[in-house]
Amino acid sequence: MNSSKRGFDRGDSLIEVLIALALSAVTALGIIDAQMWLARNERSMVMREMAVSIADSVVEGIRRDADRDSIVAQWRLRAAAALPEGGIDVLDRGNGVHIAVVKWRSPASGNGDELSCAEPGVGAKLACVTVAFAR
Repeated sequence: MNSSKRGFDRGDSLIEVLIALALSAVTALGIIDAQMWLARNERSMVMREMAVSIADSVVEGIRRDADRDSIVAQWRLRAAAALPEGGIDVLDRGNGVHIAVVKWRSPASGNGDELSCAEPGVGAKLACVTVAFAR
């Protein structure tokens, strides 16, 4: 009876090995997906931070200087260089209120991860940062 019992205790069965491999593969894919999601969101946050910085600089430049067009043109070039399809618009809302809009094509824009810009006329598939200011 000892000899027959030893035959079953010699190792793992093929099914147990396949289950262990399947669980390892699913876990590895989950970790890879989480890493890709983190990298995508980090890029999106870096772009948003850059856009906020540009919008703030535009607002401060316009509030300090009377020549609005040259300031907007200067920062429009910088936004185009720093952000994918980046651009700037300064909208007048009346009563001395203006809105600086920095827009760009976010890498997440095609995935539905990022909300599109709520400012009318910016573009449905563009992300944006808006800053309201009075002069």
